[in-house]
Amino acid sequence: MPELLELSGLDAHYGDFQALYGLDMTVREGEVIAIIGANGAGKTTLMRSISGLLKNRSEDVRYKGQPIGALRADQVAELGIALVPEGRQLFPSLSVEENLLIGGKVGREGHWSLRAVYDLFPILEERKRQASTSLSGGQQQMVAIGRALMANPDLILFDEISLGLAPVVIRQIYDALPGIVGQGMTAMIVEQDITKALSVSSRVYCLQEGRISLEGATGEVSHEDITAAYFGMDT
Repeated sequence: MPELLELSGLDAHYGDFQALYGLDMTVREGEVIAIIGANGAGKTTLMRSISGLLKNRSEDVRYKGQPIGALRADQVAELGIALVPEGRQLFPSLSVEENLLIGGKVGREGHWSLRAVYDLFPILEERKRQASTSLSGGQQQMVAIGRALMANPDLILFDEISLGLAPVVIRQIYDALPGIVGQGMTAMIVEQDITKALSVSSRVYCLQEGRISLEGATGEVSHEDITAAYFGMDT
């Protein structure tokens, strides 16, 4: 599979605070990559760096061979990267359907349309005229996912996909993932639930204090390896 995304020595800063240190990472077309790590490990910063919400050196992030590290978020979206942000970040004054339509403003053609999103999450069609923030947390997460899909990205980034959701809703979200990546999409999933993350991914990266502490095929890394990498312990 050809490389879709490549990070080369990625550093990331918030003012004087450095959150990522020299990350090297590759994502190939069609992969599902799990990003795990404790709170404060740098996972959200990584998602923000890839999606253009946090600017970096241009060459630090390459997408389809093009340097994009210094581009704005809207420019990155136009190239085919969509983010499902932590906390969903819906537009509270807009209805469910209006939030979804905003995702389509990018103007990329592809499989995903209102009809396709409603087929994936039927409850959203039932609630399409409601204010987005009147929905349950799980339904709001479905709106956030649907909004990202409406941009018809080639790479979708899920930041804390199941954070704060009830177990039954988490199952619904994960049950929908095959229908998402089955359309030829590539995905990166930031997830606190390591078992869930590994169950849907082909490869895993573990971050620890802004550095990669483990990488490998999900079927080849042991529980002991992950525990050591997660907590920064020597094996």
